[in-house]
Amino acid sequence: MTDRDVVYREPTGFRPLALDLHLPVGEPVATIVYLHGGGWRRGSRRQPPPVLGEFYEGLADNGFAVAAADYRLSAEACFPAQLDDVRAAVEWVRGRLAGPVHLWGESAGGHLALLAALDGGSVDGVVAWYPVTDLLGLPADRAALGVDDQSGPDSREALLLGAPAHDVPDLAHAAAPLTFVRPDAPPILLQHGDADTTVPPAQSVRLADALRAVGAPVELDLVPGAKHVWRGAADVPAIVRRSVDFLRGAVTR
Repeated sequence: MTDRDVVYREPTGFRPLALDLHLPVGEPVATIVYLHGGGWRRGSRRQPPPVLGEFYEGLADNGFAVAAADYRLSAEACFPAQLDDVRAAVEWVRGRLAGPVHLWGESAGGHLALLAALDGGSVDGVVAWYPVTDLLGLPADRAALGVDDQSGPDSREALLLGAPAHDVPDLAHAAAPLTFVRPDAPPILLQHGDADTTVPPAQSVRLADALRAVGAPVELDLVPGAKHVWRGAADVPAIVRRSVDFLRGAVTR
């Protein structure tokens, strides 16, 4: 069963924000708040990565409720508006559905999922696919892969922050999941293609190393040959199964 266009927040001066709630048959084992990608500037809850097929339906078939939530895009509002929206979506779910609540996001959505979980959030598990974790470190990570500089005023990160990250280092620091590493973090699974040049895998490696250093529960999968949005991955369904199994295990930890 799916309830579409459920308004979970009405921020003053902005459009109402909605989610689609996909429910399994029977009591859900947990609820996943799913956050789409799109560089914080495009995308919607109706657009999971096309390589995934019937993604939400598959998660419901595995016993999860899924709240696929929109958040304000960077042309509508700058950071931290997006983080505020994600926190509101989690609060909405907790007020209406019993059981554990997880965050799952891809790319920009993975960044927001990690940030919401690490910066004072209260969730039971996180899956982040090819996330940005360190905005100030992105230019160097891209340069290490031979990618041209993308840190100017029209970059995705600059549109999110309202200025290039190097011009607003305090804000960029506040927008980085790496800043909020803590030993009591919820279980986190990072999955990243080792051939990703859009968001270099060093972003996930650096966060995983920092979490391990403080004893936080984190797992990192580097997927051979995979680029952004799992292009070039040999077995995308296996990646999804791994994520599902991780969150199912997080319920029993």
